[in-house]
Amino acid sequence: MTGSATPQDGAPTTLSWLCHPATLFALALLLVNDHVLKAAFPGPVTGKLSDVAGLVLAPPLVAVLLTLLLPRLPARRAASVALATVGAGFAVVKSSGYAAELASSAWTVLAGPSLVRADWTDLFTLPALGLAWWSWRRSRRRPVRRRTARLVRMLVVLPPAVFAVAATSQYQYPYAVGTALLDGHPAISIGVGYNDRTWPEGPADGRWSISQDGGNTWRPAADGEEQRLSRQGPGQRQACVPTEPQRCYRAVAEHLRVEQSDDAGVTWQVAWEVSDARREGMARRFANPGDIRRHFASRDLIVYPAAGGGHEVLVANGRDGILHRRADGGWQRDGFRHHAGPDDGGWTEPPALDGGLGSRDTDLQLALALALTLGVTVTVLAGHLAIRRGGGPRWWGVAGSGAIVVAGIVLAGAWGRNDDSSTGMALLFVVLPLNVVTATAMLVRVSYQDALTRWSGWALTGLLLTALLSLVPLVGWLGGNPAQSRVAVALALLALVPGVLLAVRIARLYDPARAFGRRYPPHPSDPPYPQYPPHPPAVPDRPYPPYPPHPPAVPDPSYPLDPPYPFEPPDRLSSRTPPAPPTPPTSPAPPESSHPVLRPSVPDPSAESG
Repeated sequence: MTGSATPQDGAPTTLSWLCHPATLFALALLLVNDHVLKAAFPGPVTGKLSDVAGLVLAPPLVAVLLTLLLPRLPARRAASVALATVGAGFAVVKSSGYAAELASSAWTVLAGPSLVRADWTDLFTLPALGLAWWSWRRSRRRPVRRRTARLVRMLVVLPPAVFAVAATSQYQYPYAVGTALLDGHPAISIGVGYNDRTWPEGPADGRWSISQDGGNTWRPAADGEEQRLSRQGPGQRQACVPTEPQRCYRAVAEHLRVEQSDDAGVTWQVAWEVSDARREGMARRFANPGDIRRHFASRDLIVYPAAGGGHEVLVANGRDGILHRRADGGWQRDGFRHHAGPDDGGWTEPPALDGGLGSRDTDLQLALALALTLGVTVTVLAGHLAIRRGGGPRWWGVAGSGAIVVAGIVLAGAWGRNDDSSTGMALLFVVLPLNVVTATAMLVRVSYQDALTRWSGWALTGLLLTALLSLVPLVGWLGGNPAQSRVAVALALLALVPGVLLAVRIARLYDPARAFGRRYPPHPSDPPYPQYPPHPPAVPDRPYPPYPPHPPAVPDPSYPLDPPYPFEPPDRLSSRTPPAPPTPPTSPAPPESSHPVLRPSVPDPSAESG
């Protein structure tokens, strides 16, 4: 951006828009209003003034950031996108509680603890975008071409603009820290915080206010009075009426309860309380309620004489504000005091003890996340059983169960709601993706084993039915019946019983004979295999011709006698006799047996005749 400008470079023009006098005036107004006027004059006027200044400042800031990220983006396109994005986002957030909750979570990640409230009356400030459009048309004629001028404007204007927009949504919640008596006059300490790291711990962490007329009007404590009150230390949990020593009051720890004794503390009875079940329902309508037993509990009290006779009691109830017992004996939740002027102050109305769905956006998100997790559990079980029926590996079920366990752990941690922004981020970026990916993976894996489309439809039906069944007690809990979340969660978990039975029936719809039937289907782009011609039919071999008959055997001629030897004398030739023929070999006689051989006796015919 600090180099030479090109015709496609939109940074010089958008930076000129950010430095237009109308934009700079909106920047100054936003800083003064959020850090000075809102603290001195809280109310709808300063709130709407902040919205108007933000709508004039936000579009040029978004356009500059776009051209920094995309140097080739034309200025006209960047301005159009910025105006449309800011206008649409503002309208959605201010008209929808769920969008405001999501915006608070996202803004907290970017700028620290932030709160964006949904208020449809803020939509009346949308015409301020016309002023932003007018300043754009005026500034686009004078783009900042010089490198040095652009660098100076970036370093001087851009950081305060980002800080002003980010600081617009910063919010601190009031906290009644303690009560005290200063020279017989009641005093209360009101602190602020956002989460467990910022809540005040003691009366010294708050801002003191003092009443000179018994609690009718209040003023901020002076510096000397602040020091004297801070040195008193923690407030007292039990106090008695100065003029009636037998009448005493005490604040019960970890409960919104005040007890009364008429016998100097020997016996006690409840004078005022919000039951624990009702307290939980009330506390969960607060943003970032945190530990309910700690932050919505009676901390300490003071008892002082009333101006017209009798006595009054002030109790610091933490996030619930100040509890006031009037001289006539009636108890009233006064909420929190805010400064309406240098010598006077007013009280903000405390939230109602009974609320509905409209004031419990975060609880609705928690209920939906729990119902989805239970439904996906049924789908994972059905998929695991089907995979095992088809001969698939069992580690798919182990992996799916592990994902459900992780989602359940995150959901259990988010149920505490110590920080609404972290709760929304955990549900949006951990629980929801885990459930969707796990259910999709199981369905795809079973389809890989040739499951019918009917099986996938029944698996999704099991998920939906289980989620709807678990939502029944959760919706009742959002409406106040049952009042305690642990009861609603236990009833929602009972939906797993019919869900498990349904998962077993769904798994039986899978046919194991179809497992991996189409595991390797032919690809359409593969060429067809060549077709070989069929083999001709087999022809039997020709029979071999018969062999000719053998001729009759001819006896071999006799061998002639050996001729006479030439060296023998003639007289010996006549006396030679032919050699005797060779005798055939005789077989050796069998060995004689050592045992006698029994032969049948043959009668002698001569003996018979004689």
